[in-house]
Amino acid sequence: MPELPEVENVRNGLKKLIIGKRIVNTRVLWDNIIKDPQVSEFQQRIQGQKIEDIRRRGKFLLFVLSRDVLISHLRMEGKYRLERPEVPLTKHTHVVFELDSGEELRYLDVRKFGKMSLVEKADLELHPSMKDLGPEPTDDTLETAYLINALKKTERPIKACLLDQKIVVGIGNIYADEILYDAYIHPERKGNELNESEIKRLRASIISIMNKAVEKGGTTIRTYSNAYGDEGSYQNYLSVYGKTEEVCPRCQHTIRKIKVGQRGTHYCPQCQKAGSDKP
Repeated sequence: MPELPEVENVRNGLKKLIIGKRIVNTRVLWDNIIKDPQVSEFQQRIQGQKIEDIRRRGKFLLFVLSRDVLISHLRMEGKYRLERPEVPLTKHTHVVFELDSGEELRYLDVRKFGKMSLVEKADLELHPSMKDLGPEPTDDTLETAYLINALKKTERPIKACLLDQKIVVGIGNIYADEILYDAYIHPERKGNELNESEIKRLRASIISIMNKAVEKGGTTIRTYSNAYGDEGSYQNYLSVYGKTEEVCPRCQHTIRKIKVGQRGTHYCPQCQKAGSDKP
């Protein structure tokens, strides 16, 4: 699933391609992609609106239009492509936005899990997909005091806490493993077991890892690419994710894989000891 760095890379690519262009017609080839409103209303409302900006909130792309905001969640395999009309549609093309430039912005999704919602600008923060999201994983928005308060209330494993978009947005399975490794924290430690120094270290790792991943255009494990078709390169910098039975780059111990909250989880038993602070 595209996580924050991948979605940010998609956003940056799309901004260079479609800002200022107007949607003249929309073809929906798979109705279930449109979450709300009804497909017919979606098509009618979006027609004629200009694409003024593209923002991101967590893993959501936000197309800021003349009157509304198009909320797009890529889920597992969603991607956007800008094509000329004469380029044949693939079988995985599900929504086509015809633009006044004579081009088509196409939404492709192999698994058809992606969702789109069209909401009035004034109601954006009230939309169900937006209203309960936690802070962005940046130095300006993720405060130590907030993180301490959020974690002291839960006995869930810290890996599950990092995946909870109500605590911090944008972190998925790949980056949760990398963050916990960087912070020397065992993924099964309970949130309320972490002391203040560990949480400060965790916050620093969240910000550092996510920033580095954004700089590298995200991680390409399977089919992710941005609007230009370019893949991310952060997979070349991963320390533990996907490294089962390989050697830890810090201590030379063997990296293990376990299940935490039904999610495959990679960690180093020597660097990330259960029930203890940084070795």
